[in-house]
Amino acid sequence: MSTLREHDLVVFGATGFVGKLLAGYLAEHAPAGARIALAGRSRERLEAVRAGLPGAAREWPVLVADAADAKALADLAASTTAVVTTVGPYLKYGLPLARACAEAGTHYADLTGEVLFVRRLADELHRTALASGARIVNACGYDSIPSDLGVLLLHERAEADGAGDLGDTTLLARMKGGFSGGTIDSSRTQVDAVMADRSLMKVVLDPYAVSPDRASEPDLGSERDNRSVFVDADTGQWVGPFVMAAFNTRIVRRSNALAGHAYGRRFRYRELAAYGRGVKGRLRALAMTAALGAAMAGMANERTRPVIDRFAPKPGEGPSEEARAAGWFQMKIRTTTSSGRRYLSTVAGQGDPGYAATAVMLGESALALALDGERLPAVAGVLTPATAMGDVLVERLRAAGLTLAVEELTA
Repeated sequence: MSTLREHDLVVFGATGFVGKLLAGYLAEHAPAGARIALAGRSRERLEAVRAGLPGAAREWPVLVADAADAKALADLAASTTAVVTTVGPYLKYGLPLARACAEAGTHYADLTGEVLFVRRLADELHRTALASGARIVNACGYDSIPSDLGVLLLHERAEADGAGDLGDTTLLARMKGGFSGGTIDSSRTQVDAVMADRSLMKVVLDPYAVSPDRASEPDLGSERDNRSVFVDADTGQWVGPFVMAAFNTRIVRRSNALAGHAYGRRFRYRELAAYGRGVKGRLRALAMTAALGAAMAGMANERTRPVIDRFAPKPGEGPSEEARAAGWFQMKIRTTTSSGRRYLSTVAGQGDPGYAATAVMLGESALALALDGERLPAVAGVLTPATAMGDVLVERLRAAGLTLAVEELTA
């Protein structure tokens, strides 16, 4: 733990839906003596959240800062080793805090799923963070830790075995979980940005949208996001579009590029949702694909948007405690290397993936940035979970009860 700053970690947005879950997780799992503070716009609401926490967390300081107050954010960033923020949509509210952290040399973690936000941070803050030594880490929740670390494990195992580079790599996702108002608001914000500036659609659709060097990326010919329903040849399951693929795949490809294309120049990556075998699997795949397409089309249409807004959860709302406890996720990622050897990684956990499991992933990411500095990769800039924390985060998540495993397929 650093003693040069007043706090080890500040939780920004502690009064929001995910912020409360994160504060609760840290109260239960942060090591004794960790200097954690809660931050947000309202002292009264922060104190109410703090009062509901167990043990020593009831003594955590509260810091009042608005997401648009540059001076308050600069003071906050200067006071701590790391900041973890749940204040979204990040396109609306995230840049000032990330900038304050990049300038102060303060590590930063968020759970954005917004391609346009990551692209903007990379363009505007990467050099600043490199100069200050800050690790600005996006996508530290279910978006996109399972994808990012699962592929990292494949790369490390193939490298250790001398099996060559990663080639065709496919993630099959299965999950049970709900949506919060914050998640929907983030999707709405990105849709609005594209509608206001149609040139941004090119960025959203680009498979290498957040690459640090787009011009150096290969043209592999089949990197666009899947939009069809079909039977996966390897597993026999019906598969279809995965709601998070358009973001997760960009993060994984950014990891590869930031690591000097360590996964390989012929690394081709896609993500699919798995729905099971037979007639039931096919019907589930068709129904979910149709629903996903209708939701996205409806959100982009001025006439149908009010209907979606009326029935969707509002910001600050999310799944009940019972629903969060009943959730789960399982991500299986298989690859074939340049030598022809095949590997499978599995990342899985209990609890609603977007909320209960995300609180674990985001919490352990924040603790890694705040407390594990000497063990982390010697990097700075606008980073991904795999490049910023790598095996240190893998170890933390395993200790927290998540499954992160890799095996060679011989059959």
